[in-house]
Amino acid sequence: MSSEIVPADPIIDYNSTTEPTTHAIATSSSLTSGYDVDHDDPPEPFDSERLPPTLAREIQRFLRVANSIQTQEPRVAYMCRFQAFEIAHNMDRNSSGRGVRQFKTSLLRRLEHDDKTTYGKRKEKTDIRELRRVYQAYKQYIIKSGGGFDFNDSHRKTVTNAKRIASVLYEVLKTFADAAGHQALAAELYVPYNILPLDHGGIQQAIMQLPEIKAAVAAVRNIRGLPSAQDFHKCGPFIDLFDFLQCCFGFQEGNVANQREHLILLLANTHIRQSHKQTSISKLGDVAVDELMKKFFKNYTNWCKFLGRTNNIRLPWVKQEAQQYKILYIGLYLLIWGEAANLRFMPECLCYIFHHMAYELHGMLTGDVSLITGEKVMPAYGGGFESFLNNVVTPIYRVIYEEAEKNKSGTADHSTWRNYDDLNEYFWSPDCFQIGWPMHLDHEFFCVQASNKHKVKKTVDEKKKREAKEDEQLGLNRDEELRVPRNDHREPRWLGKTNFVEIRSFWQIFRSFDRMWSFFILSLQAMIIMACHDLGSPLEMLDAIIFEDVMSVFITCAILKLIQAILDIVFTWKARFTMDISRKRKLLLKLLVAIIWAIVLPVYYAKSRKKYACYSTHYGSWLGQLCFSSYMVAVAIYLMTNAIEMVLFFVPVVSKYIEISNNRICKTLSWWTQPRLYVGRGMQETQISVFKYTLFWVLVLLSKFLFSYSFEIKPLIGPTRLILKIGVQNYDWHELFPKVKSNAGAIVAIWAPIIVVYFMDTQIWYSVFCAIFGGLYGIIHHLGEIRTLGMLRSRFHTLPSAFNVCLIPPSAKNDQKTEGRNFFRNRFHKVSETRSNAFSKFVLVWNQIINTFRLEDLISNRELDLMKIPMSSELFSNMVRWPIFLLANKFSTAISITRDFVGKDDILLRKIKKDKYMYSAVKECYESLKYVLEILIVGNLEKRVVSCLLNEIEGSIGRSSLLEDFKMSELPVLLAKCTELVELLVEGNENQHGNVVRVLQDMFELVTNDIMTNSSRILDLVSPQQVEDSFAYFSRTIEPQLFESADDSSINFPLPDTSDTRLLNEQVKRLHLLLTVKDKALDIPANLEARRRISFFATSLFTDMPIAPKIRNMLSFSVMTPHYMEDINYSMKELNSSKEEVSILFYMQKIYPDEWKNFLERMECEYSDVLKDESKKEELRNWASFRSQTLSRTVRGMMYYREALRVQAFLDMAKDEEIVRGFDGAERNNPALFAQLDALADLKFTYIISCQIYGSQKSSGDPHANDILELMKRYASVRVAYIEEKEEIVNDKPRKVYSSILVKAVDGLDQEIYRIKLPGPPNIGEGKPENQNHAIIFTRGEALQTIDMNQDNYLEEAFKMRNLLQEFFQQQGRRPPTILGLREHIFTGSVSSLAWFMSYQETSFVTIVQRLIANPLRVRFHYGHPDVFDRLFHITRGGISKASKTINLSEDVFAGFNSTLRRGCITYHEYLQVGKGRDVGLNQISKFEAKVANGNSEQTLSRDIYRLGQWFDFFRMLSCYFTTIGFYFSNLISVIGIYVFLYGQLYLVLSGLQKTLVLEARMHNIQSLETALASQSFIQLGLLTGLPMVMEIGLEKGFLTAFKDFILMQLQLAAVFFTFSLGTKIHHYGRTILYGGAKYRPTGRKVVVFHASFTENYRLYSRSHFVKGFELVLLLIVYDLFRRSYQSSMAYVLITYSIWFMSITWLFAPFLFNPSGFSWDKIVDDWKDWNKWIREQGGIGIQQDKSWQSWWNDEQEHLRRSGLGARFFEILLSVRFFMYQYGLVYHLDISQHSKNFLVYLLSWVVILAVFLLFKAVNMGRQQFSANYHLVFRLFKAFLFIAVVSIIITLSLICELSLKDVIVCCLAFLPTGWGLILIAQAVRPKIENRGVWEFTQVLAKAYDYGMGVILFAPIAIFSWLPIISAFQTRFLFNEAFNRHLQIQPILAGKKKKQ
Repeated sequence: MSSEIVPADPIIDYNSTTEPTTHAIATSSSLTSGYDVDHDDPPEPFDSERLPPTLAREIQRFLRVANSIQTQEPRVAYMCRFQAFEIAHNMDRNSSGRGVRQFKTSLLRRLEHDDKTTYGKRKEKTDIRELRRVYQAYKQYIIKSGGGFDFNDSHRKTVTNAKRIASVLYEVLKTFADAAGHQALAAELYVPYNILPLDHGGIQQAIMQLPEIKAAVAAVRNIRGLPSAQDFHKCGPFIDLFDFLQCCFGFQEGNVANQREHLILLLANTHIRQSHKQTSISKLGDVAVDELMKKFFKNYTNWCKFLGRTNNIRLPWVKQEAQQYKILYIGLYLLIWGEAANLRFMPECLCYIFHHMAYELHGMLTGDVSLITGEKVMPAYGGGFESFLNNVVTPIYRVIYEEAEKNKSGTADHSTWRNYDDLNEYFWSPDCFQIGWPMHLDHEFFCVQASNKHKVKKTVDEKKKREAKEDEQLGLNRDEELRVPRNDHREPRWLGKTNFVEIRSFWQIFRSFDRMWSFFILSLQAMIIMACHDLGSPLEMLDAIIFEDVMSVFITCAILKLIQAILDIVFTWKARFTMDISRKRKLLLKLLVAIIWAIVLPVYYAKSRKKYACYSTHYGSWLGQLCFSSYMVAVAIYLMTNAIEMVLFFVPVVSKYIEISNNRICKTLSWWTQPRLYVGRGMQETQISVFKYTLFWVLVLLSKFLFSYSFEIKPLIGPTRLILKIGVQNYDWHELFPKVKSNAGAIVAIWAPIIVVYFMDTQIWYSVFCAIFGGLYGIIHHLGEIRTLGMLRSRFHTLPSAFNVCLIPPSAKNDQKTEGRNFFRNRFHKVSETRSNAFSKFVLVWNQIINTFRLEDLISNRELDLMKIPMSSELFSNMVRWPIFLLANKFSTAISITRDFVGKDDILLRKIKKDKYMYSAVKECYESLKYVLEILIVGNLEKRVVSCLLNEIEGSIGRSSLLEDFKMSELPVLLAKCTELVELLVEGNENQHGNVVRVLQDMFELVTNDIMTNSSRILDLVSPQQVEDSFAYFSRTIEPQLFESADDSSINFPLPDTSDTRLLNEQVKRLHLLLTVKDKALDIPANLEARRRISFFATSLFTDMPIAPKIRNMLSFSVMTPHYMEDINYSMKELNSSKEEVSILFYMQKIYPDEWKNFLERMECEYSDVLKDESKKEELRNWASFRSQTLSRTVRGMMYYREALRVQAFLDMAKDEEIVRGFDGAERNNPALFAQLDALADLKFTYIISCQIYGSQKSSGDPHANDILELMKRYASVRVAYIEEKEEIVNDKPRKVYSSILVKAVDGLDQEIYRIKLPGPPNIGEGKPENQNHAIIFTRGEALQTIDMNQDNYLEEAFKMRNLLQEFFQQQGRRPPTILGLREHIFTGSVSSLAWFMSYQETSFVTIVQRLIANPLRVRFHYGHPDVFDRLFHITRGGISKASKTINLSEDVFAGFNSTLRRGCITYHEYLQVGKGRDVGLNQISKFEAKVANGNSEQTLSRDIYRLGQWFDFFRMLSCYFTTIGFYFSNLISVIGIYVFLYGQLYLVLSGLQKTLVLEARMHNIQSLETALASQSFIQLGLLTGLPMVMEIGLEKGFLTAFKDFILMQLQLAAVFFTFSLGTKIHHYGRTILYGGAKYRPTGRKVVVFHASFTENYRLYSRSHFVKGFELVLLLIVYDLFRRSYQSSMAYVLITYSIWFMSITWLFAPFLFNPSGFSWDKIVDDWKDWNKWIREQGGIGIQQDKSWQSWWNDEQEHLRRSGLGARFFEILLSVRFFMYQYGLVYHLDISQHSKNFLVYLLSWVVILAVFLLFKAVNMGRQQFSANYHLVFRLFKAFLFIAVVSIIITLSLICELSLKDVIVCCLAFLPTGWGLILIAQAVRPKIENRGVWEFTQVLAKAYDYGMGVILFAPIAIFSWLPIISAFQTRFLFNEAFNRHLQIQPILAGKKKKQ
C-alpha cells in the first residue's frame, strides 16, 4: 500500500484542472503509528488484505479506500470501515465463518477508537454532509480530468484511483442517505477491466482508438433486430449481443464480461489481418467473422455430420443480419465454454450443449413457435441468476466428480470408474440425445453407482429409427422433446466404460501394436526356417519345399489374429453397455473368422506336407518353375484383405476419404478394419511424407534383419542341431523330467536371450538411424553454423542483412517478391539484400539485446561498451560502426602493417581492405579523431593549421602518394600521443589543460618534423603570425605558443557536458576504446551463457523461417504458466539460511562468480553496502532468484515477449530520426507513439499465471502471496488467475463455494477483474491440467504457449516469435500445424556432472530426436512446455492437456495424441529456443525418471496409444511405438534378457548340462557352441543408443568437441549414471503396468547440491536397484563357482563383464554420486541415522523416513491394491528364488553326490530349523529383553553354542565342509527372500496370524544385512582421503573447468561478512 497514489485534496480548489495535491503520494508511508499515540498522528492502516474468505469480496474495497484517505479525510475513512462492518455483520450474524469472529472483534475495536478520534476532525456538521462533500470533490475532479487520454502515466493512474475511491464513496453515501441524484454517474465512475476499458471512461485510451478495436466493438454492440428486452423482463435495452445472451440463458456476469473482451480481441486481430481483402478498416468485414466461424465450429459441424444430424447454426439471407447471427453463435459457444469448468475437457459434451442452445437461440431470434407449447421458443432453463451453471453445468459436473471419487486417489482399477474420456465419448453416439433437453437427470448417463441386480440388455434400434424420423420432420432439433416416455420405475444402471477399458496388463502392448509384433514374430520364424535350410542365396527360397515352409509363417499369423480377437473381447467386456450392436457383432465375427483360419491353414499345411499336390503354371518364365499347392492357394485367399490395405497405403487420399466419409459404401468398407469412432479417422499424410518415413523404416528394418540373421540366428543353428544330437544321461541334480532326451532345457536356455535381444535391438537400430538422419537434417538446415566467437566475428558483417530478411517485415511492394520460400534463394537474400534503414533497425535491436545482457549481469560495463553499436544517421547510408569487440587490435595491426610496408598505396589499401573490420577501424579512427579535433580546437590559427594538415593527408590519399608524402615509421609514436590525448579528454579534468596543450604540440611537432616529408606549407602558417604579432622584444618573449592562449581560448577543454554533446562524449569514449583495446577483447563476452545465446541467435538468422509480418498483422498469442507452491522469489532469510549446509546466496556467488561481480558493479557498491539498502536488497533477491528455478525467472523471461513486441512495433511505426534517437530516447520524446506501442502489445500478447492457491495464501498471510503481488506490480500486464475457496453461510450453515478469479495489480494492490463461479472443486483429476483448465478461459489470442515455471526466455528469442506464429499459415502436408514444437536449452547443466549428463540427454531429445520424429516420421506429440498451440483448435477439442486421474499422469503428451487423433498436425522448429531447468542431484533426477516412467506405463494402457497404434499405417505405427512406450519397453526387455540369460546359465551349470555339452563340443572341436553360450554380450550394444546425443553435440559444438565431451563423460562415469538410470526406468515402468501406483513425484528444484543420507538412498533405491543388483551378483557368483572345472576364466569375463558392471552400478552408484559420500564425518552420522531408522517402530502417523517399518509397509502399497491376477504373477516371479536351493543342495559335499529327491526335502528341514531359531530369538526378545536381560543373554548364548555344536558334529560325521556352509548360504538366502515376497503377496490371508509378524522380523533382518553389505565398502573407502578428492573431481569436473569454488560449498563454509 505504500505506493498508493490517492487524490486527497481536490476539495480546496474546484476551479483547478490539475490533479489533486501531490502530498497524498506520501499518505500511506506516513501512517506508521498505532492506536495509543497522539490524535494528531494518523493511526496505522487497518489490514485490508488478510480477511476472512467469506467476506473478502464484499468488504475489501471499503477497507482499502479507508486506508487510502484516512490521512486527509479521517471521518470518511471511519464511515467506510463502518460500512464494511455493517456488511460483514449482515452476511454472517452468528460469526460462524472461519476467522469472522476475530475479524469483527478487531474491526469493532478500531471503529470505537476512530469514532472518538475522528469526530472532531470533520469539516461539516453531520457525517452525511462530510461524506457528500468528499464525494462531490472526487466527482468534480473526475469530470474535469476525463476530457481526453493523458499520456502522463502517473496522472492517468491518479484519475483511475480517484474513480475507484469515488465509486466506493458512492456506495457508502447511498447507504447513509438517499443519493439518487448521483446514480447516473456511479455506473461510470470505475469499472475494473482486463485489457479493454469498455466502459465510457476508457474510450479515450490508446487501445480503444485502434480502428480494428472500434470495428469489433461496434459489431458486438450492434443490437438491431434483437427481440425486445421486455420479453426477458429486463429494464432498459440490451447493451450489446452478450447482454442479450446473458438475459436469454442466465450466464454469469463475470463470464459475460470475460468472453465479451475475448471475442472483441479475436475479431479485431482477425479483422486487421484481413484488411487487405476489405474496403474499409473501420467496419468489421465478413471475412474475419467467417474465419472465426470456421475455426470455432469445425469440430461441431464434424460432430453433427458424424452423428447424422443437421447442425443448428442457421444464418439469414440478409448479409447485415448474417454477421450479427455469426457473432451471436460464436459468443454463445464462448459463453458455454467459459462457464463449463471441468466440462471443457469434454469437447463433444460442449457440442451437445451448444447444439440445443443454438437451436433455442435461433428460435428466439426468428420468433419461432414451439410445437409443444404453442408459445414462442424460449430457453429450456430460462435466463435466471446462474441458471446455466446450476441447471446445465452442475449436473454433468456432479457425474464427473462422483466418478472421480471412485478412483480413490489413483488406487482403484481404471475399469471401475468413468474418466473424462469415457464421459465425453458417450456423446460420440446418437444415444446421447436420449439425455434430452432439458436434461433427464434420471438418465443412465447420470447414474454413477453400478447396480447389483442383473438387468436384461435392452435393444433400442427401433426406437432410435423412429426418433430419427421425427427429428427429420422437426428439423433435427427437438431431439429431447419427443422421446418415448421413460420407464421411470426402472432402476438406472451404471453404463460403465465407453469404447475402451484401461486394463493393467502387458498384453496391452501386443493389443495396441499387434501388427508390429506379428511382423517381428513372423520375420523371426521365417529367418529361422531359412537358416535351418542353410540357404546360400535368397533365390533358393523359390524352391517349392522351402517356399512352402517359409509360408508356414501365416499359420502363426492366424494364431496371433485369434489371440488379438480374444483380447479384443476380453479387454472391452466392461464397455459392453455403451457399445453399439454392430461393434459387438464385428468382435464376434472377427473371433469366428480368426478361429476358422487358425483351423483351416494348419489343416491345409499338414495335408500339403503329407501328400504334396502341385498346381504348376506352364508359362515360359521363372514363374513356371513355382509350384502352387492347396496351402498356398489358402494363404493367397487369407492375404486378400492385406492386399487391399497395401493398395490403400500407397494411395492415402483414397484411404482418408473412405474413413471420414458418411457414404454407406465407405462405412461398409471401413467397418471391418476399425471401429467407427469420432476421432482417429483421416490421419493419413501426403504421399511424399509416406514415402519419406517408409524409406527410413525400410532401411532400419533391413539393417536389423540382416544383423539378426547373420549374427544372432544363423550362428545358433549348428549348435542347436548338435545339442539335439548329444544325449545327456547323467544330471548333477534330481532331474524332474528324465524321459526328455532332446535337451529342450538347454535349447531354451541358449535361444531365449537371443530372442529377447531380437525383439529389443530394433530400438538400437532406430537410435543409429535417428543419429544419421537427424544429423543430416540438421546440417541441411544450417544448425551449428556459428558455434564459436571466432565464427561469430567472421560472419558478423552478414548479420544485418540476414536480420533484415528474417525479422524485418517486407515493404508492401516487396510482398510479392518474398512469397514462396525457395531454400537457396532465401539463403542468397540473407547475405546480400539490404534496405536503406535495415542497418539502423539491426543496430537498435542489437543494442537492446546487449542492454538486456547487462541488466541480467551476463556482461560487465566494459563489455557493454565493447559490444554496443553506436546509433547515428550514418546508418541510413549503410555505414556501420561495428562494435569494438570486432575491431579489437585492428587499428594497431593496421599501424604495424603500414609502418613496415614497402610498395604502392593501392596495394596497401587492398591489403587493409581485405580485412573488412580493419578497414572499418582505420576509417572510423581517422573520422573520429578529425571530428574530435574540430570540436576541441577553437582558436582561429589552430583551426587553420589542423585544417591544412588534414587537407594534406586527404590530398595525398586522393593522389595515392601517401607513402611518398609521409614517413610511416613514426606512426606508432603518433598513435601513443593520440591515445594520451584521448585519455585526457575522457578523464575531462580541468587541471589537465596544460597536458592537453602539451600533447597537441607534441603531435604537431611529430607530424611536421618527423612524419611529413614536406611540411613547409604548414610551418608557414605558423611563422608569419609570430612575426606579425611582435611589437617589442619583451612582448615577443611571452607570446603564447600554438594551441596555447592567455585566456585558454585556443582549445575547448574540458569538452562541454550538455545533453547535446552526449554523442560527442560517447564518440570520444569509443575512440579511446578503439585505440586501446587489445587482444583480450577477442574473448568478449567472457560469460559462457552470453556467448551461447549470441551464437544461437546469429545462427538462427540463417535458418529457414517465415517472413515476419508487421506487429499489427501478426497472430495474437497468450502465454500461460501453472504454479502451485513452487518458489517465486527467494527471501533474504532463505538466501542466507544454511539448512542445506550452505546458504543459497553463498552457493550462487561461487557458481556464478563473474555474474556476481557484474551485479556488484551494476549496483555500484560492495556486498556489505547491498545489505544496508532496502532497494538493493530487493535487487539482490532478484539476482539470486533469476539464477534458480523460480517463478520470477520465468515471468521475467516471458515478459520479454512484450518488450520485443514494443521494440518491433516501434521499428514498424517510427521515423528514421526517432530510430536514431534509440528506443529509450524516443520513449522520452514521443509519449503518444509509445502509448500506441503499449496498446499494440496488449492487443497481441497476454500473460496469465495460474496460481492455483493464491487466494488461500493471501488469506493466510503466506509470503508467497506477497511475492506474486510484487510480480504483478513489477510487470503491469501480468495477470494472475486463482481458485477461491470460500464458505457461504446458508441457513446458518457454511457451504463451500469455488470461483475462478482473475486479478491484476492496481496501485500496489491486487484488483479483481473477473469472477466466475464453479460448480464445485476444480481439482478432480491431475493437478496441473486442472490448474491450466481453470485459467485458460482468461487467455486471449489465436495461439497459446504453455510454459512451466522452471523455464526461461530471452529477449533475442522473443524477437522471432512473430515469425514462429506465421508457421500456423504454412501448410504441412495436408493440413496447417496445430502445435508448433520448439527446442529447449537446459540451463542447469553447468555445475555438477549429473546435471551435465542430464542436460545433454535432454538436449539430444529436444533437438535431434524431435527433429526426426516431426519430419520425416510425422509422430511428434507434445513433450512439455515451450510448445505453441493453435488455441482455437484446442479449446474446441478438449484443451491443451488431458486430466483424468492417474491415466493422464503425463498430461502433456496426451495433448499431442489428442491433436493427432483429431487430424491436427504437429511440427518442430529449431530457430527459436526457450530455457528450461532440470534436476541436478541423483535423487531428484531419479524421482523425475520415475515420474516419467510411471507416465509412460499409464500411456501404455491408454486409449490414445491404442488408437494411434491401430489406425496409423504400418510404418507410422512403428515410429509411434519406438518414440513413445517402445523406448521404455525395450529397456525393460533388455534387462529381462539379462535375467533370462543368467537363469538359463544357472540351469545349465547346476543341472550339469553345460559341462557335458561344452566337453562334447571340445571333443568334436566345435567352436560355435561355446560362442553361442557366450552370446549375451549384446548388452554393450546399448551404448549405441547414445549416438544421437554425440551427433547433436557434434552438430552444435563441432565433432572434435563432441568426441572430447564423450570421452570426458565416460571418465566422469556417465556410463554408470545412464546404467543406473536404466534401472530406475524399468522398475517403475514394469511395476506400474502390473500393479498401478503411478503418481506425481515432486522432485524439488533447489539449487544447492547436498549430501543425501545413507538411509534416504536405501529407501529410494532398495527395491528398484539394490535387490536386483544383489540378485544379479548372486547369479554371477553361483555361475562362477560351478563353471570353473571346464570353462576358462577369460571366457567367463567376456561373457559376464557387462553384467558385473551393471550389478555394481545398481548397488553403488547412489553413493558414488552423493556429494561428500566418502567423508568420514558424514559416514559416522549416516551409520547412526541408519541404525535409528531400522530400530524405530512404525505405525499410524510415523513417516517412512522415520521408521523402517513404516517404509516397508508403504513399499507393499502396490500389492495391497492389486487384484488376484497381479498377486498370482508376483508369486510366480518369486518362485525363481527356489531354483538356487534346488540346484545347489545337490552340489554339497554332505549330500555325497546323491540325486535322490529326499536331499531337497531335507534342505527344507534345515530352512525350517533356521526359521525356528529366528522365531525363538524374537520371542526371547519379546519375553525377556526388558525385564530379564541376563536371562535373554544366557538364552542367546545357549542357542549360539547349540548351533556351533551341530555344525561341528555334521562336519565330523557327515563330511560338512566350509564350502558347504558357503553354498548353503547361497542356496538358502534366496529362498528366504522368495518366501518373504510370497508372504507379502498373500498378506490379506496371513496378516492376522503369527506368521506375518515373523515375516516382518525376517524382512527387517534381510534389509539390515543388505544395508551393512552396502555400507562396509563405503566406510572402508572413506578412510582414504584420495577417494573423496577423486569423487569431488568427477562429480564437479565442469565446475573445476570453470574455476568455480566447489570445495568451500561442500565444506559448508560461509564467507565472513
